[in-house]
Amino acid sequence: MQYHFITIEGNIGAGKTTLAHLLAKKLEARLILEEFAENPFLPKFYENPQQYAFPLELFFMAERYKQLKEMLQSRDLFNTVTISDYLFTKCLLFARVNLPEEEYRLYQKLFDIIHQQILQPDLLIYLHAPVSKLQQNIRRRNRPYEQNIPDEYLFNIQQTYSTYIKQRSVPTLLIDASQADFLNNEKHLEAVLKALETDYPPGQHIVGLP
Repeated sequence: MQYHFITIEGNIGAGKTTLAHLLAKKLEARLILEEFAENPFLPKFYENPQQYAFPLELFFMAERYKQLKEMLQSRDLFNTVTISDYLFTKCLLFARVNLPEEEYRLYQKLFDIIHQQILQPDLLIYLHAPVSKLQQNIRRRNRPYEQNIPDEYLFNIQQTYSTYIKQRSVPTLLIDASQADFLNNEKHLEAVLKALETDYPPGQHIVGLP
């Protein structure tokens, strides 16, 4: 495996964590999962976004920094493969959608200071699915605080991700996850594993599923 640090990203409900688990098992990789359940502001945010958006995003940034900083200090970082189900820049992308302009500018200043200390992945896998599919997955996993997420919010997150990915210069694999079933369809997972055997130049690369 030529990639030591692989990150999987996508909108809420895109299937990031499921794919991360499966790839980590197949590749015998170290797995880093976002600890979203530890954020005490998350249920409150969905009830009152304006009041709780800023502490929500600050908490997420602090926890993500702690996780990834510990990974950076690990001695065997380049002797093993590491799979993560989130990108640190996710902090800034969600803040762009959730925070008013003044709070976002303050948040961005903090982000810029911390971001310099974080190791960036050498390959990004982005799962794209339409909002209808995201809502279906959200209902299926049945986290109570997620059940009333508006379509408009998911669409805004989707657009923010799309804009960011177009600006990235590192190798990015784009996967249409609208019909993907990595857990039950072995061919879908094998297509991703096969794609990881290629040495990609910077930019976007589409990975088709059978």
